Amino acid sequence: MRESTSWYPSLKIGGNGTGVVSQAGAVALLRTAVKVGLDRALSQVLVPWRKPLSVHDPGKILLDLAVMVAIGGDCGADVALLRGEPEVFGHVASDPTVHRLISTLAADAPKALAAIASARAAARAAAWQAAGDRAPDHAITASDPLSIDLDATLLDSHSEKECAAPTYKKGYGFHPLLAFADHGLDGTGEPLAELLRPGNAGANTAADHKRVLAAAIAQLPWRPDYRVGRKVLVHTDSGGGTHDFVDYCTARRVQYSLGFTLTDTIVEAVNEIPADVWTPAYDADGDVRDGAWVAEVTDMLDLDGWPDDMRLIVRKERPHPGAQLRFTDVDGLRLTAFVTNTRRGQLPDLELRHRRRARCEDRIRGAKATGLRNLPFKSFDANRIWVAIVALALDLTAWLQTIGLHDHAARRWEPKTLRLQLFSIPARLARHARRVHLRLSKHHRGTGLLLTALNRLQPG
Repeated sequence: MRESTSWYPSLKIGGNGTGVVSQAGAVALLRTAVKVGLDRALSQVLVPWRKPLSVHDPGKILLDLAVMVAIGGDCGADVALLRGEPEVFGHVASDPTVHRLISTLAADAPKALAAIASARAAARAAAWQAAGDRAPDHAITASDPLSIDLDATLLDSHSEKECAAPTYKKGYGFHPLLAFADHGLDGTGEPLAELLRPGNAGANTAADHKRVLAAAIAQLPWRPDYRVGRKVLVHTDSGGGTHDFVDYCTARRVQYSLGFTLTDTIVEAVNEIPADVWTPAYDADGDVRDGAWVAEVTDMLDLDGWPDDMRLIVRKERPHPGAQLRFTDVDGLRLTAFVTNTRRGQLPDLELRHRRRARCEDRIRGAKATGLRNLPFKSFDANRIWVAIVALALDLTAWLQTIGLHDHAARRWEPKTLRLQLFSIPARLARHARRVHLRLSKHHRGTGLLLTALNRLQPG
């Protein structure tokens, strides 16, 4: 008998195993949906699209799709993974039924998207209430506001889908605009609003920014102890630094910190700033950063027509090695600018607060890893429904982390890590005393963490 020289154990492998669940960790997402009432909310708002005598609830179908996307699926057919485990995920609709629902919702996209958004808002209010002092809106003030980050991204399309168009980066596809609620340094974030746009949509289209911000604000839970206003801070890059959008933020009475495009006039004003006026900038940890300074140039420019409380702040820094300077950069220093209506605070603090909007890039990366990268339908409206499903998946993941994983490093895990460490935990089904038991793998390193999260997510 020859002795195996392989690094791995020699196994006899067969396909006759029973009672095994491969993605058992996904029950945390199901428990989260029940905890915040997302299942009931979706069922109620989608009643108009449920056909008489239909077997499947449209809300259940959308929730199944959201769970499927959260655990790694990127097209409607991937829901078959859940269909194979009816004792865990219930009765999952067939592929044709799923496709018919998407087509039905797409045919009435504005109303369907509004209904889904209302269900998300109701569930978000319950989720933030359950999170308590860990909720994004807990104890917010004018000096410590809730941040809403707006940013656009590009999605490549490798076929001629409806409304796909050339992008400004010489690609071809779509240019959605997204809004996220920032959870701060110790958390991640969650999507508030999404606007799917053709690839040739402008980066600085004020009408789109206003539409997305209005939808994002509508997602915030209303409570008697605060109203949307100075306790909300809107972040954008220079795409949002338009006259129209600044006026809109002023009218909504929210704080804003918006990137601003440098002009020759601003550059000339920067050149006239005395050296002793520049204040050292801070790094990400709040310490003084070598080679970076900030200054305010509001009083050095003619800003007639802009809101009276708008401030223009400029940053200059030594670029990193290999960076190419722009025509607006002077003396070998990189120049950037932003505008804000925040009146209090040191300039380095305001500038650091503005740069932290870059966390939105992490949220977008997570969204692309959770189904956004692939728009699976040819119809533009069907893809709008798909983007809403992606948002549901991101919401579920964020609420799971906020409520069930708040005291563990998993609070900040990105989607791929959650799938590897938590959602992929295997289990075995067992029956005892007329009940079905899901016995998670005892030796898996994430089992204890998952059980802790499930206990915290108990309804009630």
